[in-house]
Amino acid sequence: MSFDPELDRAVRLAAFKWLDLQKAVHGEVLPRSILEAGFQFAGNRVPILGPQGIFKPKVLSEIPLSITTTPGGPYDDELRDGSSVIHYRYRGTDVGHHENVGLKNAHQTQTPLVFCYRVTPGSYVVSYPVFVCGNSPANLTFDIQLDDEVALNRYAESKSGIDLLETAIHRRYITINAKRRLHQVAFRERVLKAYQTRCTLCRLRHGALLDAAHIIPDGEPDGLPEVSNGLSLCKIHHAAYDLNYLGITPNFKVEVRKKLLDEIDGPMLQHGIKALHGESLTLPRSKADRPSTSRLEARFERFLNAEK
Repeated sequence: MSFDPELDRAVRLAAFKWLDLQKAVHGEVLPRSILEAGFQFAGNRVPILGPQGIFKPKVLSEIPLSITTTPGGPYDDELRDGSSVIHYRYRGTDVGHHENVGLKNAHQTQTPLVFCYRVTPGSYVVSYPVFVCGNSPANLTFDIQLDDEVALNRYAESKSGIDLLETAIHRRYITINAKRRLHQVAFRERVLKAYQTRCTLCRLRHGALLDAAHIIPDGEPDGLPEVSNGLSLCKIHHAAYDLNYLGITPNFKVEVRKKLLDEIDGPMLQHGIKALHGESLTLPRSKADRPSTSRLEARFERFLNAEK
């Protein structure tokens, strides 16, 4: 199939529009089944992703539609906080592999792609448009940056590629913030899945009302985005935990601040917080996902100090 730039552009724009609709229906995290099924374009099925990380559907001839990162996977693509690019590894070590050549072409033509980041098995956050902004054959990596709707509109209206130099600073800013957001979304999804989408204190199961709370706050030396540093809490109990209205002991028991226990107020305080005093957490089935006792101990010390 010879390269048809207008067809290529039309397919990508249709893909971005379709993804907008899916996110409006399903939220920020999309099931792999939906992305694999894709959409119809001129009688052809167009999946967003496939078995390989660098994916080009049959309707396209030269340049991939998407790239996928699986944290801890065989290519272990980097999403380092603070870096203004995503380092995306080549397919294998063959610079001339057709998938690597496809991303090289995306770099040269500044063709937008979809970036699929797996947050849990079968669930992905999709970001678009993303652009290949660098190519390092010696390190077998491409540099990827995210952009926004302004770049997408320019791409839709222009017959040529996008000037990388004009948007370099803008893309750096967007990419740094997008990477932070990816970490936050991934942390929330993994924590809520470990707790079977319920509050560890009150057992509330409405996902929209649940947060992934850090035991050791994000940004501190031990505040890593690991499930063992997280608690699935409803929004009321998350706020109460952050404000030290209640604490959690290293043996997974709830303690409520003494001043609150002595306070007389409405049913929310009585049944929603005070009644939890002495109760045990509902823990994940996997021991590896359970709260780190050393982190709980350090956080509980802060709770005790706040009582003084």
